[in-house]
Amino acid sequence: MIMTHPGLPDAWLWLALAVMFLALLKILSIKPKLTNKSRYISVEKIPVVGQIAILFSKSPWPLVILKFVSVGLFLTVIAAGLFGTPIPERNLATTLTWTVWWSGLIITVFFLGSAWCAVCPWDTIASWLVKHRMWKRADPSSSLGLRMPKMWRNTWPALIMFIGLTWLELGVGVTTNPYATAVLSLVMIVMATSYMAVFEGKPFCKYVCPVGRTVGFYSQVSMVELRPKKQDICAECKTLECYHGTEEIEPCPTHLVMGTLTQSTYCTSCSACTMSCPHQNVAWRLRSPASEAIQYARPHWDEAWFMLGLLGLTTFHGITMMEFWEKGLSSFAQVIGDSGQLILSFSLGMAIVFAAPILLYAVLIKIMQLLIPIKVSFKKAFSTLAFISLPLAFVYHIAHNLNHLIRESRGFTNVLLNPLGRDSLPLSSSELHMRHMNPLISEQLLYALQAGLMIFGFWLALQILQKRTLDILNNQFYRRYYLLPGIIFIMSVTAFNLWLLVQPMTMRM
Repeated sequence: MIMTHPGLPDAWLWLALAVMFLALLKILSIKPKLTNKSRYISVEKIPVVGQIAILFSKSPWPLVILKFVSVGLFLTVIAAGLFGTPIPERNLATTLTWTVWWSGLIITVFFLGSAWCAVCPWDTIASWLVKHRMWKRADPSSSLGLRMPKMWRNTWPALIMFIGLTWLELGVGVTTNPYATAVLSLVMIVMATSYMAVFEGKPFCKYVCPVGRTVGFYSQVSMVELRPKKQDICAECKTLECYHGTEEIEPCPTHLVMGTLTQSTYCTSCSACTMSCPHQNVAWRLRSPASEAIQYARPHWDEAWFMLGLLGLTTFHGITMMEFWEKGLSSFAQVIGDSGQLILSFSLGMAIVFAAPILLYAVLIKIMQLLIPIKVSFKKAFSTLAFISLPLAFVYHIAHNLNHLIRESRGFTNVLLNPLGRDSLPLSSSELHMRHMNPLISEQLLYALQAGLMIFGFWLALQILQKRTLDILNNQFYRRYYLLPGIIFIMSVTAFNLWLLVQPMTMRM
């Protein structure tokens, strides 16, 4: 029996569209500023939260304890996948990995940035295996210490990995196969360990890991960032402990210098810089979401493709959970003569959906080149404006995942108490109905959150478009109609993703 989640009601859809229309009028009525003054609040000044942040910045043990918890759950997932029941909704491997962790992870990025990377079990286990240390600086001879080849020092490997994992997840059905989930987890450990044993730093985290790069890019539109308390102290620093480390503390694993840090994409929140800084000048602070994507993050060709790839893949996730997807896939398979598991049909469908928003974006960028009065290369315009795709992908990703987390995680406690699912039966029709009718929060609150997220992403994308267009024009010759191609892209993506949210969505398991 296939159960579906109800879609976003029409009332919420029209409310969201009305607010978006007002947001568009607002962005067209204001003149962009050359620089936007950003305001920050130190996390350390917030009651209770500030004390916790200080504790994590001064001592390694709170993070070490969380790493043990993360690794313990991860090893339980592997054991459950290898030796537990094949029923996905009764096995911890599938329920924790795909319903709770992956759904919840994207949501937590908005509030905690790249904090997940600090306790990631893949990296933690790899570090323990290679460096033989809980947290202290390892002997340089613990790895070969080779420099990552220049041709691999980009996000292309992570994008390819993300596409491959999406294909495995949705095409092969890893999300509903506990054994395959466990094997995939082991493969990730092997890859993380191999890279760490051969290369210096953490190139797997920086260039290869699809989860780390997704978290890193989404961190550009999060509420928090790790930055210097006082920029002048960093400017006068000659020893750069944040980069080189100390006798006991590891250097920055992704080779970042705190004094020149302008974007959070490659920060793994490992706390090495906060503990090694002799001036205690590094701390977490709250900021306006997307201030980084609006003006501070620097555009790069490979990163632009990853951001647009995120948009294509998140949209594809949504499409595959629509009722029309299976019927359309079967019809398409008949046309091309595909049979069996329809892997070819799925792969072609995935390629088309993935490429569609990127192709639309490229065409509109070309049109913008024709509109603006100065000569700008396609590559520069493509890379600079790609930041508009970040909030669009991020808010839809959260809105989509909220459905899974709020509606499908009920009953997770029972799975946690019986992780291998011993003597369990598949969910009955009545149990499925109860999950369907009893989400963790009220449906109206869920709809409000989804509609609010879509409005928020639309507004952020418009702000990014306006400021980045000004950057392309070198802060001159600004005309409102130069924004038209970007507005068409933002409106097209938002309208389609809103339409997806309105449709009933099939349950993951």
